[in-house]
Amino acid sequence: MIVGEAPGFNEDRQGEPFVGAAGKLLDTLLSRIGLSRPDVYITNVLKCRPPMNRDPMPNEAEACSPYLKRQLELVQPKVVLILGRHALERLMPGQGSISRIHGSLVMRGGVAYVPLYHPAAALHNGSLLVADLEHDFDRVKAYLEKLLAPPPPPAPVAPPKQEAEQLRLL
Repeated sequence: MIVGEAPGFNEDRQGEPFVGAAGKLLDTLLSRIGLSRPDVYITNVLKCRPPMNRDPMPNEAEACSPYLKRQLELVQPKVVLILGRHALERLMPGQGSISRIHGSLVMRGGVAYVPLYHPAAALHNGSLLVADLEHDFDRVKAYLEKLLAPPPPPAPVAPPKQEAEQLRLL
Protein backbone atom coordinates (compact mmCIF):
# COMPACT_ATOMS: atom_id res chain seq x y z
CA MET A 1 0.00 0.00 0.00
CA ILE A 2 1.19 3.52 -0.79
CA VAL A 3 -0.11 6.59 1.06
CA GLY A 4 0.53 10.09 -0.25
CA GLU A 5 -0.53 13.54 0.91
CA ALA A 6 -3.51 14.81 -1.10
CA PRO A 7 -4.75 14.84 -4.66
CA GLY A 8 -3.16 17.38 -6.98
CA PHE A 9 -4.89 19.07 -9.89
CA ASN A 10 -4.77 16.08 -12.26
CA GLU A 11 -5.65 13.62 -9.53
CA ASP A 12 -8.65 15.66 -8.44
CA ARG A 13 -9.94 15.91 -12.02
CA GLN A 14 -9.44 12.21 -12.82
CA GLY A 15 -10.36 10.81 -9.41
CA GLU A 16 -7.22 8.67 -9.30
CA PRO A 17 -4.11 9.19 -7.17
CA PHE A 18 -0.71 9.96 -8.68
CA VAL A 19 -1.59 10.54 -12.32
CA GLY A 20 0.49 13.66 -12.95
CA ALA A 21 4.26 14.04 -13.19
CA ALA A 22 4.72 12.69 -9.65
CA GLY A 23 2.67 9.66 -10.66
CA LYS A 24 4.88 9.00 -13.67
CA LEU A 25 7.92 9.16 -11.41
CA LEU A 26 6.22 6.82 -8.93
CA ASP A 27 5.54 4.36 -11.77
CA THR A 28 9.24 4.49 -12.71
CA LEU A 29 10.30 3.90 -9.11
CA LEU A 30 7.86 1.00 -8.74
CA SER A 31 9.16 -0.51 -11.96
CA ARG A 32 12.69 -0.21 -10.56
CA ILE A 33 11.72 -2.67 -7.81
CA GLY A 34 9.66 -4.98 -10.00
CA LEU A 35 6.20 -3.62 -9.18
CA SER A 36 3.49 -1.78 -11.10
CA ARG A 37 0.26 -0.03 -10.15
CA PRO A 38 -1.88 -3.18 -10.22
CA ASP A 39 0.47 -4.66 -7.60
CA VAL A 40 -0.17 -1.91 -5.04
CA TYR A 41 -3.05 0.03 -3.54
CA ILE A 42 -2.46 3.79 -3.76
CA THR A 43 -4.32 6.38 -1.72
CA ASN A 44 -3.87 9.74 -0.01
CA VAL A 45 -4.32 11.10 3.50
CA LEU A 46 -6.70 13.76 2.15
CA LYS A 47 -9.41 12.61 -0.21
CA CYS A 48 -9.85 15.95 -1.98
CA ARG A 49 -7.50 18.67 -3.16
CA PRO A 50 -6.88 21.53 -0.73
CA PRO A 51 -7.68 25.01 -2.11
CA MET A 52 -4.81 26.51 -4.11
CA ASN A 53 -2.99 23.17 -3.65
CA ARG A 54 -1.78 24.35 -0.23
CA ASP A 55 -0.52 22.02 2.46
CA PRO A 56 -3.27 20.07 4.21
CA MET A 57 -4.56 21.58 7.43
CA PRO A 58 -4.63 19.34 10.52
CA ASN A 59 -8.45 19.52 10.70
CA GLU A 60 -8.69 18.40 7.05
CA ALA A 61 -6.45 15.41 7.69
CA GLU A 62 -8.46 14.60 10.80
CA ALA A 63 -11.73 14.78 8.85
CA CYS A 64 -10.39 12.29 6.30
CA SER A 65 -8.72 9.97 8.83
CA PRO A 66 -11.72 7.57 9.19
CA TYR A 67 -11.54 6.91 5.44
CA LEU A 68 -7.80 6.21 5.53
CA LYS A 69 -8.24 4.02 8.61
CA ARG A 70 -10.95 2.02 6.83
CA GLN A 71 -8.78 1.65 3.73
CA LEU A 72 -5.98 0.23 5.90
CA GLU A 73 -8.44 -2.19 7.53
CA LEU A 74 -9.80 -3.38 4.17
CA VAL A 75 -6.48 -3.68 2.34
CA GLN A 76 -4.63 -5.21 5.31
CA PRO A 77 -1.23 -4.32 3.87
CA LYS A 78 1.95 -6.01 4.98
CA VAL A 79 3.95 -2.97 3.88
CA VAL A 80 2.92 0.70 3.71
CA LEU A 81 5.07 3.18 1.80
CA ILE A 82 4.50 6.62 3.31
CA LEU A 83 5.15 9.36 0.74
CA GLY A 84 6.09 12.72 2.21
CA ARG A 85 5.97 14.58 5.48
CA HIS A 86 2.18 15.05 5.66
CA ALA A 87 1.48 11.34 5.29
CA LEU A 88 4.29 10.61 7.74
CA GLU A 89 2.78 12.89 10.37
CA ARG A 90 -0.65 11.28 9.93
CA LEU A 91 0.49 7.64 9.95
CA MET A 92 3.48 7.88 12.29
CA PRO A 93 3.10 11.03 14.40
CA GLY A 94 6.11 12.10 16.41
CA GLN A 95 8.66 10.12 14.38
CA GLY A 96 10.56 13.20 13.31
CA SER A 97 11.22 14.77 9.96
CA ILE A 98 11.07 12.90 6.68
CA SER A 99 14.68 13.92 6.02
CA ARG A 100 15.77 12.05 9.15
CA ILE A 101 13.65 8.89 8.86
CA HIS A 102 13.26 8.34 5.09
CA GLY A 103 14.14 4.87 3.86
CA SER A 104 13.93 3.23 7.28
CA LEU A 105 11.57 0.40 8.16
CA VAL A 106 9.35 0.68 11.22
CA MET A 107 7.23 -2.29 12.32
CA ARG A 108 3.88 -1.50 13.98
CA GLY A 109 1.13 -4.00 14.62
CA GLY A 110 2.58 -6.50 12.17
CA VAL A 111 2.78 -3.90 9.38
CA ALA A 112 6.05 -2.57 7.96
CA TYR A 113 5.98 1.20 7.42
CA VAL A 114 8.61 2.82 5.18
CA PRO A 115 8.65 6.63 5.05
CA LEU A 116 9.92 8.02 1.75
CA TYR A 117 10.27 11.42 0.14
CA HIS A 118 7.25 12.29 -1.97
CA PRO A 119 7.98 11.96 -5.71
CA ALA A 120 6.87 15.59 -6.19
CA ALA A 121 9.69 16.67 -3.85
CA ALA A 122 12.18 14.88 -6.11
CA LEU A 123 10.72 16.66 -9.14
CA HIS A 124 11.38 20.00 -7.44
CA ASN A 125 14.79 18.99 -6.10
CA GLY A 126 16.54 16.69 -8.59
CA SER A 127 19.28 15.72 -6.15
CA LEU A 128 16.67 13.93 -4.01
CA LEU A 129 15.92 11.57 -6.87
CA VAL A 130 19.28 9.91 -7.24
CA ALA A 131 20.72 10.53 -3.80
CA ASP A 132 17.69 9.49 -1.79
CA LEU A 133 14.51 8.35 -3.51
CA GLU A 134 16.06 5.80 -5.88
CA HIS A 135 18.30 4.50 -3.07
CA ASP A 136 15.32 4.27 -0.72
CA PHE A 137 13.29 2.31 -3.28
CA ASP A 138 16.21 -0.10 -3.60
CA ARG A 139 15.96 -0.56 0.16
CA VAL A 140 12.20 -1.11 -0.18
CA LYS A 141 12.91 -3.92 -2.62
CA ALA A 142 15.23 -5.58 -0.09
CA TYR A 143 12.62 -5.11 2.66
CA LEU A 144 9.92 -6.67 0.48
CA GLU A 145 12.10 -9.62 -0.43
CA LYS A 146 12.79 -10.26 3.24
CA LEU A 147 9.26 -9.61 4.55
CA LEU A 148 7.36 -11.45 1.83
CA ALA A 149 9.72 -14.40 1.36
CA PRO A 150 8.10 -17.77 1.94
CA PRO A 151 9.17 -19.42 5.18
CA PRO A 152 11.86 -22.07 4.85
CA PRO A 153 10.63 -25.65 4.74
CA PRO A 154 10.59 -27.41 8.07
CA ALA A 155 13.67 -29.43 8.95
CA PRO A 156 13.24 -33.16 8.42
CA VAL A 157 12.36 -34.98 11.59
CA ALA A 158 14.28 -38.15 12.37
CA PRO A 159 12.02 -41.17 12.77
CA PRO A 160 11.64 -42.46 16.30
CA LYS A 161 14.28 -44.99 17.34
CA GLN A 162 11.87 -47.94 17.13
CA GLU A 163 10.88 -47.05 13.53
CA ALA A 164 14.53 -46.70 12.55
CA GLU A 165 15.27 -50.22 13.87
CA GLN A 166 12.24 -51.63 12.01
CA LEU A 167 13.45 -50.02 8.78
CA ARG A 168 16.86 -51.67 9.20
CA LEU A 169 15.23 -55.06 9.59
CA LEU A 170 13.50 -54.69 6.23
